[in-house]
Amino acid sequence: MGFWIRALASVIDSLIVGTLIILASWLLAGQSQAVEWLEGLVPLLYLAQSVEGRVTREGLKEVADLLGIRTAEVEAVASFYTMLRLRPTGRYVISVCTNLPCALRGAKELYREAHDVLGPGCEHATEDGLFTLHEEECLGACDAAPVVQVNFANYDRISKERLVEMIDALRRDDPPPPSRGAFPGDFRQASRILAGLEPEGDA
Repeated sequence: MGFWIRALASVIDSLIVGTLIILASWLLAGQSQAVEWLEGLVPLLYLAQSVEGRVTREGLKEVADLLGIRTAEVEAVASFYTMLRLRPTGRYVISVCTNLPCALRGAKELYREAHDVLGPGCEHATEDGLFTLHEEECLGACDAAPVVQVNFANYDRISKERLVEMIDALRRDDPPPPSRGAFPGDFRQASRILAGLEPEGDA
């Protein structure tokens, strides 16, 4: 009796191992396909964003059709990344990092100051279409806190006074130079650079 139990157990183990191998092969094949369309997805979303200053429903569908995937899969990625905007967006997107290192150095007050200066509804777009104010979870520059980003360009150790000066300069279409690199231009131009269609500094 013990022999047959051990034999049956051995068969079951073999079936389980075989099933796991098949499943792993299937998952790896699926992963390979997923990687292929993921590589092109974000650049295409930036390209769609560069057309109208946001990723529209039509843009989502167009990208999905190009990659041969579902619109829901494209939207899942677009809605995850804060750099991709699904709502009407201003010419200049001002992102204030309010994560702990920045918050400890006055980022919350910076955000409130920007909100007061830009006015109600600026989280979406100001009435003149110039600005969108965004509270960012982290901009990855904790050593330079508090950090403010304009169209993906970083400005380090910003004070309230300097923030107001920056906003005034942007209203004049005279963006101040970022802490590093060149200013990428308006939000559409910046999106085009991130899509890989314009070298940085040429926008």
